[in-house]
Amino acid sequence: MAEITAKMVMSLRAKTDAPMMDCKKALSEAEGDATRAEEILRVRFGNKASKASTRVAAEGIVACFIEDNKKKGVLVEVNSETDFCAKNDEFLAFVQAITKAAVENDVSDADQLSNLSINDKTIEEIRTQLIGKIGENITIRRVEKMIAKDNLFSYNHGGKVGVIVDIQSTDENLGKDIAMHIAATKPKALDQSGVSQDLIEAERRVAIEKAKEAGKPDEMLEKIATGTVNKFLKEITLLNQVFVKDDKQTIEQLLKNNNSAINGFKFFIVGEGIEKKEVDFASEVAAAQQ
Repeated sequence: MAEITAKMVMSLRAKTDAPMMDCKKALSEAEGDATRAEEILRVRFGNKASKASTRVAAEGIVACFIEDNKKKGVLVEVNSETDFCAKNDEFLAFVQAITKAAVENDVSDADQLSNLSINDKTIEEIRTQLIGKIGENITIRRVEKMIAKDNLFSYNHGGKVGVIVDIQSTDENLGKDIAMHIAATKPKALDQSGVSQDLIEAERRVAIEKAKEAGKPDEMLEKIATGTVNKFLKEITLLNQVFVKDDKQTIEQLLKNNNSAINGFKFFIVGEGIEKKEVDFASEVAAAQQ
């Protein structure tokens, strides 16, 4: 039997995107013939994985998992090409399994997670097999680990927005309410100290230009810009935001009323920052008729 080297396995995997062990088995079955091994994998996986890997995956879900002691948690975003796939039971089971594995193994990034094993298969191998079965590109995009100073609470809005917040409290209702508020308002920072100066200056410049276009006198420009920036900071900083469940108080007032404080928070939005391909179906249909 021909010797199956690591280089041969890696080369076949690069062509097919099939799991490493499946590549090795296919090469053994083909007695080292790479072309024959590729054919074996195409039969096994329908050549779906390698084709799917080039397609944009901007849908999917965000999962949250917090240990029972509320001291450690994780956010995981797994993307798919369509929302239909994101509702697939096998896809959801995959996300649930790897999110739990991320917490149990103290994982802090997607590469670490992909290299973990579940039932003697790496998560990367499981992912690739799932692509072959479902026929869509599936990617583990990002992982965010949180270690609590006090207690972690989470909120997940339909798998599309996931939040974990660290609060100086044991009040489940308070924790959930604040996590839900964060999902709704998506603040950029806890307070002004967490907002970059570049973002503040950009807002100031825009305010000045708008005031000029509106014909405001030069001596009023700085005052207008300052007012605009202050309003902007209130809108994007969590402590200054008006609580979504009670517009009579801010989050800062809510915390004070409960003798509490927020140490930090993280949230993921599905597909955030991914450039989605705009499809002109009418043009595609017309082109297909030519």
